[in-house]
Amino acid sequence: MNEVVGRDDLLLVTLDTLRFDVAAELAAAGRIPHLARHLPGGRWQERHAPGSFTYASHQAIFAGFLPTPAAPGPHPRLFAARFAGSETTAPRTYVFDTPDLVSGLAQAGYRTVCVGGVGFFNQQGPLGSVLPGMFQESHWEPEFGVASPTSFEAQVARAEQIVTGLPHEQRLFLFVNVPSLHQPNWFHLPGATRESGDTRETHAAALEYVDRHIGRLFAAARSRRRCFAIVCSDHGTAYGDDGYTGHRLGHEAVWTVPYAHFFLEGATA
Repeated sequence: MNEVVGRDDLLLVTLDTLRFDVAAELAAAGRIPHLARHLPGGRWQERHAPGSFTYASHQAIFAGFLPTPAAPGPHPRLFAARFAGSETTAPRTYVFDTPDLVSGLAQAGYRTVCVGGVGFFNQQGPLGSVLPGMFQESHWEPEFGVASPTSFEAQVARAEQIVTGLPHEQRLFLFVNVPSLHQPNWFHLPGATRESGDTRETHAAALEYVDRHIGRLFAAARSRRRCFAIVCSDHGTAYGDDGYTGHRLGHEAVWTVPYAHFFLEGATA
């Protein structure tokens, strides 16, 4: 990462609330082709979330604690704040001297931009302003929120505008929190109704919806130069698993998340 930071643009996409099992099943079945073509070997990596709900997990992610590989470690991290005694900071880790990665990248000359989704990014109160407040530029509107059936399309359109408006020489760290998997998601499954509610099947349909539009986001991210992309979930959610529903709880469906990182080669490469 010491070679990547300062050379490439950076894209972090959190597919908020996406379960690992659903993501893995859809990739294996060919139902998310635009995402799968970028996944190493066409498969998601199984990881453990750093938190069981959006606020906690993103606080950790922005401090450099991305989801951890679901296998015995230690696992060297891509990014880390300078911290004496850290066992996961390796020579290949990009180390920053600020409290969080976002300000660390700003200090390194990046334009830091947030395109929010779920309520913790809506800037409509003190709590909803903490995470987007880390960025130099933050965007949220109701059309980006969990109740919008076209939320991700609207977010992608805003990301395209952001990228187009930047001077070519300006490095970019673009963060997009995708709300489509979060409840309510019933409207992404044809024939589903509000009364039938959200299910594992509507969750899967929401991921297919995201996949149909994520190619535009990737194209924008690579339009200026090579881009290093991280796509992951911040936590999963339960749909009646062992009697549990929702998240902010300690169930495997919540703690186990999909993760991938890869390069998006520049448009002129």
